[in-house]
Amino acid sequence: MSRATEATGNSASGFQVALILLGILVTPVVLASSSLGSQLTLGTAAIAIAAGSIILALLAAINISIGERARMPTYGIVKYSFGRKGAVAINILMAISLFGWIAVTANTFGHSAHDLLARQFGLELPIPAIVTFGCVIFVASTAFGFEALGKVARFAVPIIALLMFYILYLALTSEVPPAIAEKVSDLSFGAAVSSIVGTIIVLVATSPDFGAFVHNRKHAIIAGLLTFGVAYPVLFLVGAVPGSMTSQDSLLAAMAIIGTTLPATILLIFACITGNAGNMFQGTLVVSTLFSAFAKWKITVALGVLAAVVGSMDIMGWFIPFLLFLGIATPPVCGIYIADYLVNRRKGFDEARLDSDAAIKPRTFVAWGVASFVGFCTVNGWFTLSGIPSVDSILVAFLGYVLLSRVGAGKSAAQTS
Repeated sequence: MSRATEATGNSASGFQVALILLGILVTPVVLASSSLGSQLTLGTAAIAIAAGSIILALLAAINISIGERARMPTYGIVKYSFGRKGAVAINILMAISLFGWIAVTANTFGHSAHDLLARQFGLELPIPAIVTFGCVIFVASTAFGFEALGKVARFAVPIIALLMFYILYLALTSEVPPAIAEKVSDLSFGAAVSSIVGTIIVLVATSPDFGAFVHNRKHAIIAGLLTFGVAYPVLFLVGAVPGSMTSQDSLLAAMAIIGTTLPATILLIFACITGNAGNMFQGTLVVSTLFSAFAKWKITVALGVLAAVVGSMDIMGWFIPFLLFLGIATPPVCGIYIADYLVNRRKGFDEARLDSDAAIKPRTFVAWGVASFVGFCTVNGWFTLSGIPSVDSILVAFLGYVLLSRVGAGKSAAQTS
């Protein structure tokens, strides 16, 4: 029986899903945009942001539409291409990656809130206590499901947008000394586009999680295009302005030169709340496949407790490179399930096929492994294809899966004839 695609009673509009996605992506945008702006002129940055956003918007529209068609999240979709048991390995990878970002965002929340309380109110609270308080907020925003996540986004995202544009106003009306604004280094255009795509490609790769909740295909496309084709480039460009004006690679450092760090600190706190609520939601979905005997709210609470412990540690120095390495292996999964959908699932996702298919599909893992290796090589500059490592790995995974699927289908036909 194929999965139906009609809207369910608790489905959401494309605009509602876009708000949730925006809440998740604000934290990486804030962290990455100033770094980009510090190395490029604003005009070059704008062109690079536009190019990267077009790539992301097209991928997101496709991926969210696949989620809408399947009416299941990413972890369910990958079962069809990797096999029931094979998908466990992919889900473990995704679970580790999502939990890592949960912990890193909790850590960022703790330090940002600590600095705000210390500077504005003279309160020196222990960072672990603040991280734990933040994790309580993240859990409360997630434990009641998709509907609660939407309510958090509707409240917080407009505040975040207002803060970002207020920061833009402060930057444009300030007088930054020309010596400070000089560029220390110049990033190549290809590397800039790669940075813009790579900043949020893992969210795009797992965006079928949200497609499972949209009204229909039209709303799936609206969510992808509105989030990554309109809002993402606008926010990224706004965030790049202070860095471009000051040549500082972090928003807080740039705002310190401009004159005040308070709006940026408040922005980071709100961004951490919305971002980690979304991370918790996705993390709960994928971990529930590995521990199906536990209720989802219990998994959310467990993730919150672990995030409070790990996020209270000094993890930024060694955890970020590890998470970036995991990011190399996630985009090829996106290329594979897109190829599988186009080749095998355009008429629907038939759950009965999972019982008759192989539990582990070695050819899919070959395509994934080769694509991940290509991504690793291009990230490290050993060679280049498109100039955007994550796109390289997606394309190699897509083509590899199509080729190996045809080879497998030809062998099966030869054996039955």
